[in-house]
Amino acid sequence: MDPTHLSILCLAATLVNFPFGYYRVGVRKYSSRWFLAVHLPIPLLLVMRLELAVSMRAVPLIFTAAVLGQLAGGQIRKKWASS
Repeated sequence: MDPTHLSILCLAATLVNFPFGYYRVGVRKYSSRWFLAVHLPIPLLLVMRLELAVSMRAVPLIFTAAVLGQLAGGQIRKKWASS
């Protein structure tokens, strides 16, 4: 597994999930919109993982990067809303 490809994929997971996390905070929890905001980026990351030939062993790391993107986007929205 190429460490460069893994780094690119983790960065992409964070960046792709950032706007979804931003949106997710503004909708009702566990609604269909919330569900889509959490799960819609997954197929894109799957395709990227396959195209970059990144092993399944890296999925926990990619998942962590995606969650960090979701949380960062949500925190930015909360911070801007309180300003």
